[in-house]
Amino acid sequence: MMKSSLVILLTSFLFSQEYTYTNPSKDGTGKYFLEREISTIMGHMGAPWLDRSSREKEERPDLVIEALNLDRTQIVADFGAGSGYFTHRIASKCSLVYAVDIQKEMLVLNKKKMEEKNIKNVIFTLGAEKNTNLPKESIDYLIMVDVYHELEFPYEIMRDIYGVLKHNGKVVLVEYKQEDPRINIKPLHKMSVKQIRKEMEYSGFELSQSYKKLPRQHMLFFNKK
Repeated sequence: MMKSSLVILLTSFLFSQEYTYTNPSKDGTGKYFLEREISTIMGHMGAPWLDRSSREKEERPDLVIEALNLDRTQIVADFGAGSGYFTHRIASKCSLVYAVDIQKEMLVLNKKKMEEKNIKNVIFTLGAEKNTNLPKESIDYLIMVDVYHELEFPYEIMRDIYGVLKHNGKVVLVEYKQEDPRINIKPLHKMSVKQIRKEMEYSGFELSQSYKKLPRQHMLFFNKK
Protein backbone atom coordinates (compact mmCIF):
# COMPACT_ATOMS: atom_id res chain seq x y z
CA MET A 1 0.00 0.00 0.00
CA MET A 2 2.82 2.39 0.94
CA LYS A 3 4.75 1.54 -2.22
CA SER A 4 1.68 2.21 -4.39
CA SER A 5 1.10 5.58 -2.71
CA LEU A 6 4.75 6.53 -3.20
CA VAL A 7 4.57 5.74 -6.93
CA ILE A 8 1.46 7.90 -7.25
CA LEU A 9 3.12 10.79 -5.42
CA LEU A 10 6.30 10.56 -7.51
CA THR A 11 4.30 10.38 -10.74
CA SER A 12 2.24 13.39 -9.70
CA PHE A 13 5.40 15.36 -8.84
CA LEU A 14 7.13 14.57 -12.12
CA PHE A 15 4.01 15.27 -14.14
CA SER A 16 3.56 18.67 -12.49
CA GLN A 17 7.00 19.76 -13.70
CA GLU A 18 5.67 20.21 -17.24
CA TYR A 19 4.22 23.61 -16.28
CA THR A 20 5.11 26.69 -14.27
CA TYR A 21 2.79 29.46 -13.14
CA THR A 22 2.92 33.21 -12.55
CA ASN A 23 0.65 36.21 -12.86
CA PRO A 24 -1.00 36.23 -16.31
CA SER A 25 -0.03 38.81 -18.89
CA LYS A 26 -2.59 40.42 -21.22
CA ASP A 27 -4.39 37.65 -23.16
CA GLY A 28 -2.37 35.07 -21.25
CA THR A 29 -3.18 32.41 -18.67
CA GLY A 30 -0.12 32.79 -16.45
CA LYS A 31 0.67 29.14 -17.22
CA TYR A 32 3.95 28.39 -18.98
CA PHE A 33 5.10 25.38 -20.99
CA LEU A 34 8.82 25.32 -21.77
CA GLU A 35 9.05 29.08 -21.14
CA ARG A 36 6.06 29.97 -23.36
CA GLU A 37 2.98 31.50 -21.79
CA ILE A 38 -0.17 29.73 -22.96
CA SER A 39 -2.74 32.11 -24.40
CA THR A 40 -6.39 32.33 -23.46
CA ILE A 41 -8.88 30.50 -25.69
CA MET A 42 -10.94 32.36 -28.26
CA GLY A 43 -14.56 31.59 -27.42
CA HIS A 44 -17.34 30.61 -29.81
CA MET A 45 -18.42 34.25 -30.02
CA GLY A 46 -15.32 34.77 -32.15
CA ALA A 47 -16.62 32.47 -34.90
CA PRO A 48 -17.40 35.36 -37.30
CA TRP A 49 -13.72 36.31 -37.23
CA LEU A 50 -12.80 32.76 -38.23
CA ASP A 51 -15.19 32.93 -41.18
CA ARG A 52 -14.27 36.46 -42.32
CA SER A 53 -14.12 36.93 -46.09
CA SER A 54 -10.66 38.53 -45.95
CA ARG A 55 -9.16 35.32 -44.60
CA GLU A 56 -8.77 33.73 -48.04
CA LYS A 57 -6.44 36.49 -49.16
CA GLU A 58 -4.70 37.01 -45.83
CA GLU A 59 -3.93 33.37 -45.05
CA ARG A 60 -4.39 31.44 -48.31
CA PRO A 61 -6.27 28.39 -46.96
CA ASP A 62 -6.20 27.00 -50.49
CA LEU A 63 -2.42 26.62 -50.16
CA VAL A 64 -2.81 24.86 -46.81
CA ILE A 65 -5.09 22.27 -48.40
CA GLU A 66 -2.80 21.92 -51.42
CA ALA A 67 0.22 21.33 -49.17
CA LEU A 68 -1.57 18.51 -47.32
CA ASN A 69 -1.80 16.58 -50.60
CA LEU A 70 -4.70 14.47 -49.32
CA ASP A 71 -6.29 11.50 -51.04
CA ARG A 72 -9.61 9.67 -50.74
CA THR A 73 -8.20 6.87 -48.59
CA GLN A 74 -7.06 9.07 -45.71
CA ILE A 75 -8.62 9.90 -42.35
CA VAL A 76 -7.96 13.41 -41.07
CA ALA A 77 -8.57 15.09 -37.72
CA ASP A 78 -9.35 18.81 -37.87
CA PHE A 79 -8.35 19.55 -34.29
CA GLY A 80 -9.74 22.76 -32.84
CA ALA A 81 -12.04 22.77 -35.84
CA GLY A 82 -14.09 25.72 -34.65
CA SER A 83 -16.94 26.72 -36.94
CA GLY A 84 -15.71 24.47 -39.74
CA TYR A 85 -13.67 26.86 -41.87
CA PHE A 86 -11.18 24.12 -42.73
CA THR A 87 -13.44 21.13 -42.05
CA HIS A 88 -15.37 21.41 -45.30
CA ARG A 89 -12.21 22.09 -47.30
CA ILE A 90 -10.57 18.96 -45.90
CA ALA A 91 -13.70 16.79 -46.21
CA SER A 92 -13.83 17.21 -49.97
CA LYS A 93 -10.31 15.75 -50.29
CA CYS A 94 -10.30 12.70 -48.00
CA SER A 95 -12.28 9.72 -46.76
CA LEU A 96 -13.31 10.90 -43.31
CA VAL A 97 -12.81 13.95 -41.09
CA TYR A 98 -13.02 14.07 -37.33
CA ALA A 99 -13.95 17.64 -36.42
CA VAL A 100 -12.72 18.03 -32.84
CA ASP A 101 -13.36 20.99 -30.58
CA ILE A 102 -13.48 21.57 -26.83
CA GLN A 103 -16.44 23.95 -27.19
CA LYS A 104 -19.87 22.41 -27.83
CA GLU A 105 -21.04 25.67 -29.37
CA MET A 106 -18.34 25.46 -32.04
CA LEU A 107 -19.37 21.91 -32.92
CA VAL A 108 -22.99 23.06 -33.33
CA LEU A 109 -21.87 25.80 -35.74
CA ASN A 110 -19.63 23.36 -37.60
CA LYS A 111 -22.37 20.75 -37.96
CA LYS A 112 -24.79 23.34 -39.28
CA LYS A 113 -22.26 24.45 -41.89
CA MET A 114 -21.62 20.87 -43.03
CA GLU A 115 -25.36 20.24 -43.34
CA GLU A 116 -25.77 23.39 -45.44
CA LYS A 117 -23.00 22.17 -47.74
CA ASN A 118 -24.39 18.61 -47.80
CA ILE A 119 -21.10 17.22 -46.48
CA LYS A 120 -21.62 13.84 -44.85
CA ASN A 121 -18.14 12.45 -44.15
CA VAL A 122 -17.54 14.35 -40.89
CA ILE A 123 -17.70 12.97 -37.35
CA PHE A 124 -18.10 15.66 -34.69
CA THR A 125 -16.08 14.98 -31.54
CA LEU A 126 -16.09 16.89 -28.28
CA GLY A 127 -12.51 17.04 -27.05
CA ALA A 128 -11.33 17.39 -23.46
CA GLU A 129 -8.56 19.40 -21.81
CA LYS A 130 -6.10 16.51 -21.74
CA ASN A 131 -7.29 14.11 -24.45
CA THR A 132 -8.70 14.21 -27.96
CA ASN A 133 -11.36 11.49 -27.58
CA LEU A 134 -10.25 10.12 -30.95
CA PRO A 135 -9.84 6.39 -31.66
CA LYS A 136 -6.35 5.01 -31.21
CA GLU A 137 -4.03 4.56 -34.22
CA SER A 138 -6.70 5.80 -36.63
CA ILE A 139 -5.50 9.15 -38.00
CA ASP A 140 -3.34 9.81 -41.07
CA TYR A 141 -3.15 13.58 -40.58
CA LEU A 142 -4.05 15.71 -37.59
CA ILE A 143 -4.07 19.41 -38.40
CA MET A 144 -4.28 22.36 -36.01
CA VAL A 145 -4.75 25.79 -37.58
CA ASP A 146 -3.98 28.57 -35.09
CA VAL A 147 -4.89 26.21 -32.25
CA TYR A 148 -1.77 24.80 -30.62
CA HIS A 149 -0.84 28.01 -28.77
CA GLU A 150 -4.22 27.87 -26.96
CA LEU A 151 -3.97 24.30 -25.67
CA GLU A 152 -4.29 24.38 -21.89
CA PHE A 153 -2.38 21.11 -21.54
CA PRO A 154 -0.18 20.92 -24.66
CA TYR A 155 2.02 18.08 -23.40
CA GLU A 156 -0.90 15.84 -22.44
CA ILE A 157 -2.76 16.56 -25.68
CA MET A 158 0.28 15.86 -27.85
CA ARG A 159 1.00 12.60 -26.02
CA ASP A 160 -2.62 11.60 -26.63
CA ILE A 161 -2.27 12.57 -30.29
CA TYR A 162 0.85 10.40 -30.49
CA GLY A 163 -1.40 7.45 -29.69
CA VAL A 164 -4.22 8.30 -32.10
CA LEU A 165 -1.94 8.68 -35.12
CA LYS A 166 -1.20 5.72 -37.36
CA HIS A 167 2.44 4.61 -37.29
CA ASN A 168 3.21 6.88 -40.26
CA GLY A 169 0.69 9.58 -39.33
CA LYS A 170 1.59 13.26 -39.24
CA VAL A 171 0.74 16.29 -37.13
CA VAL A 172 0.49 19.56 -39.04
CA LEU A 173 0.70 22.83 -37.12
CA VAL A 174 -0.23 26.16 -38.69
CA GLU A 175 0.72 29.12 -36.49
CA TYR A 176 1.20 32.85 -37.04
CA LYS A 177 4.86 33.79 -37.48
CA GLN A 178 6.31 35.26 -34.30
CA GLU A 179 9.47 36.12 -36.25
CA ASP A 180 7.58 38.66 -38.40
CA PRO A 181 6.69 41.85 -36.46
CA ARG A 182 4.55 43.07 -39.38
CA ILE A 183 1.90 40.45 -38.63
CA ASN A 184 -0.71 42.27 -36.58
CA ILE A 185 -1.75 39.43 -34.27
CA LYS A 186 -1.69 39.38 -30.47
CA PRO A 187 1.81 38.29 -29.33
CA LEU A 188 0.67 35.16 -27.48
CA HIS A 189 -1.16 34.00 -30.61
CA LYS A 190 2.10 33.85 -32.57
CA MET A 191 4.86 31.24 -32.36
CA SER A 192 8.40 30.86 -33.66
CA VAL A 193 9.63 27.76 -35.46
CA LYS A 194 12.25 27.34 -32.72
CA GLN A 195 9.62 27.24 -29.96
CA ILE A 196 7.27 24.96 -31.90
CA ARG A 197 10.08 22.48 -32.54
CA LYS A 198 11.21 22.63 -28.93
CA GLU A 199 7.75 21.75 -27.64
CA MET A 200 6.96 19.14 -30.26
CA GLU A 201 10.28 17.36 -29.74
CA TYR A 202 9.65 17.34 -26.00
CA SER A 203 6.33 15.61 -26.69
CA GLY A 204 7.88 12.94 -28.92
CA PHE A 205 7.69 14.37 -32.45
CA GLU A 206 10.24 15.45 -35.03
CA LEU A 207 9.99 17.99 -37.81
CA SER A 208 9.79 16.37 -41.25
CA GLN A 209 8.71 19.23 -43.52
CA SER A 210 8.23 22.99 -43.50
CA TYR A 211 5.90 24.56 -46.05
CA LYS A 212 6.91 28.18 -46.57
CA LYS A 213 4.43 29.60 -49.07
CA LEU A 214 1.86 30.91 -46.59
CA PRO A 215 1.94 34.70 -46.25
CA ARG A 216 1.40 34.97 -42.48
CA GLN A 217 1.80 31.55 -40.94
CA HIS A 218 4.23 28.71 -40.44
CA MET A 219 3.05 25.32 -41.66
CA LEU A 220 5.08 22.53 -40.09
CA PHE A 221 4.74 18.76 -40.52
CA PHE A 222 5.79 16.43 -37.71
CA ASN A 223 6.30 12.66 -37.54
CA LYS A 224 6.45 10.44 -34.49
CA LYS A 225 10.04 10.02 -33.33
